[in-house]
Amino acid sequence: MKTYKRIFVIVLDSLGIGAEKDAALYGDEGADTLGHIAEKMGSLSIPNLARLGIGNLKSLSGIPSEVNPEGRYMILHEASTGKDTMTGHWEMMGLKVTKPFKTFTEYGFPKELIHELSRRTGRRIIGNKSASGTVILDELGEEEINHNCLIVYTSADSVLQICGNEETMGLDTLYHYCEIARELTMKDEWKVGRVIARPYVGRKRGEFKRTSNRRDYALKPFGKTVLDALQEAGLDVIGIGKIHDIFDGQGLTDTMHSDSSVHGMEQTIETAGRDFKGLCFVNLVDFDALWGHRRNPEGYGQELERFDQKLGLLLNALREDDLLILTADHGNDPTFHGTDHTREQVPFIAWSPSVKTGKNLGEAETFAVIGATIADNFGVPMPEGTIGRSILKSLTE
Repeated sequence: MKTYKRIFVIVLDSLGIGAEKDAALYGDEGADTLGHIAEKMGSLSIPNLARLGIGNLKSLSGIPSEVNPEGRYMILHEASTGKDTMTGHWEMMGLKVTKPFKTFTEYGFPKELIHELSRRTGRRIIGNKSASGTVILDELGEEEINHNCLIVYTSADSVLQICGNEETMGLDTLYHYCEIARELTMKDEWKVGRVIARPYVGRKRGEFKRTSNRRDYALKPFGKTVLDALQEAGLDVIGIGKIHDIFDGQGLTDTMHSDSSVHGMEQTIETAGRDFKGLCFVNLVDFDALWGHRRNPEGYGQELERFDQKLGLLLNALREDDLLILTADHGNDPTFHGTDHTREQVPFIAWSPSVKTGKNLGEAETFAVIGATIADNFGVPMPEGTIGRSILKSLTE
């Protein structure tokens, strides 16, 4: 059976394609991120995704199905419990999450956690709610600086974020506070996926700016993933975008931070010009962070169009023995109520210059077909305790 020298997996963060079978358990009946974006846009210009078969995968307003699609495509269902970024990515690489990470979007963090964090840091906690990072700085930045307080906030993700002024608090102090928060949030009832240091500069409202000295304190995967197996086999495992944060660096041989989803695609195209053997794993977060959570379907649609332009360049850069997989980790329907992720099935679209015909591969009951297929391609055993079945044969025939 044919195998590939390089596999590129690109996660369009939150591009769900319709409510999961169990969406009602999450209050997400009727969610459909891509479908509703296409409806809102009226005319969504994504010719490269279209020719790969995204319009064959599901009925989309303004995007007809292709008579001869170029991609191999299927619908993936999530086996894990939850609907967050870490859960989705960990499952892709073989880990089934049965205990979802905690979110504190509606009511903020428990008073017991806030009290202990305040006691350990010696600062009064302000904020403690779900908020935009830039908005909360304008609201509370002056109070934090002038009264030695500590801004703590969250989002729709499983995160605890702490702001710190680089000039008045200092980076080392901010990082220390985040280490304390990470220790406290290891308790099951407070366990968030990530604690994030959010440094900023400026002294008054309207002048605050976040800096690039962000630092994430993520949970490590609870077991070995396909990334570990690849790394231990001496293969390259390149992470682009949030991949390092999602896996806390575990199993990666190289990592790149992306300033935006467009930048992430540019880094991927650049990586395609390098000679390596193994996996390039990419997360494009702007779909989720900038448009899904902010309930902006037009912005989301325009981001998809920008992605599609870069996708065309990537397709031209890939080699005969390359495989490209496009997928998502959950939904975030920008037309839905609230600001949370939505429990949705996700697309799987595979393409290689060496495979000339497309095909509908049906459905799979777990995202882990991705990791299992990658492991099979490189002849690497799946780590103990992982899930997933390979579909490599279906991608090479």
